[in-house]
Amino acid sequence: MVSWLLQPLQSFEQSYARFGSIYTSKNPVVGTQVIVCHPEDVKQVFTGDPDIFHAGEGNAAGAPLVGPRSLLLLDGQEHIRARRMMMPPFHGERMLSYARTMRDITLRSMDGWPRGRYFELHTHMQQITMDIILRAVLGLTGGPESARMRELIAGLLKRAHSPISMLWMLPALQKDLGPLTPWASFKRLLADTDAHILRHIAQRRQSVGSGEHEDVLSLLIQAVDENGQSMSDDELRDEMMTLLIAGHETSATALCWAFEEILSHPEERSKLIEEINDVTGGRPIEVEQVGRLERLDAAIKEVLRLHPVVSTIGRKLKKPVKIGGYDLPEGVVVIPCAYLTHRLPHLYPEPTRFNPERFLGKKPDLYAWLPFGGGPRRCIGMAFALFEIKIVLATVLSQLPDLRLQHEEPAPASLRAFLFAPKGGTPVMWNQRRAVSHAN
Repeated sequence: MVSWLLQPLQSFEQSYARFGSIYTSKNPVVGTQVIVCHPEDVKQVFTGDPDIFHAGEGNAAGAPLVGPRSLLLLDGQEHIRARRMMMPPFHGERMLSYARTMRDITLRSMDGWPRGRYFELHTHMQQITMDIILRAVLGLTGGPESARMRELIAGLLKRAHSPISMLWMLPALQKDLGPLTPWASFKRLLADTDAHILRHIAQRRQSVGSGEHEDVLSLLIQAVDENGQSMSDDELRDEMMTLLIAGHETSATALCWAFEEILSHPEERSKLIEEINDVTGGRPIEVEQVGRLERLDAAIKEVLRLHPVVSTIGRKLKKPVKIGGYDLPEGVVVIPCAYLTHRLPHLYPEPTRFNPERFLGKKPDLYAWLPFGGGPRRCIGMAFALFEIKIVLATVLSQLPDLRLQHEEPAPASLRAFLFAPKGGTPVMWNQRRAVSHAN
């Protein structure tokens, strides 16, 4: 556990070199876990009987943060019900309607970026993705309420950014031993966040029928299941918390990895800027142009292959199962490891090389490209996240033609909360910006 906390990716590599594509380890949070990375084993886990492979229990470590009714923690019919109710806002016309918001939030953020000196891009990517998710999920467009929610979510994430603070995941340490202890501090901040979200839910319930709001919360308040039942306030709270946490920091981190790779490969960067300018004519990107950025799409997929933000996806076995030739007992957690799968040389020749050509004009294999999980539990926000990442990248790369990294090669990974982020916050500098007029 100590080696995983301090050098998690190196720990994966060392264990794979020693034991191969399936091995067992002990984890004080989830107990016995079996790591798998071969696509056939990954497929078995992702497509297995959901009554046997419990994803909700496999994600139980996140319960204190997102809540027990979160989509991430549900299994069986409860999960099916919640997923069906939550799918519509993240696909089709609903998702496309966020394009201009994503673009304009990015442009406004860039107005405040320091010029002529290095600054950490990660902070600004967090701001952009936070503003986007607050607008899309809660309908917040600024003002004191938006600022307070941003402050609360940032505080919760800060509690989990260092390996030491992640010890709150250990059940034995989840005790209130006084106001200054980590668990007590976390619970106070969580209670403040809950109160803020529940107050917003109550306010939105009063106005939802007016058609004034089209954010995710408004749509979920109106959604009903096959029995005509709507979500309770507690269910809405947990789903809002899940979307705010998972839909904010993950995208910010993925964007930083994208800039790390693209800016450290000048030839690829030039090709991407040329494609973006050819498609947009040098103007701010429009929704109908996003699908034409084929090389950028391939580059994003390659970034997520090299740097899956969430590298492990667990399933807890409710019955004994044979995987990879081994009989696994009930109760163990089977974990497909995206980081290892994405670096198998028989799947990806020269696996450590950044090569967007791998995905140009090709769809990734479902069980060899896993940044969003797979099967019926694939991340519900996958399409939204890829759409957002593409718009932010296209906007920044086209408007800042001389944006550059402080270092020559991509930074090593560091563990931030549950995510693997570039160490150092992706320091960049720019001097020239293309003149652009802001949309409303």
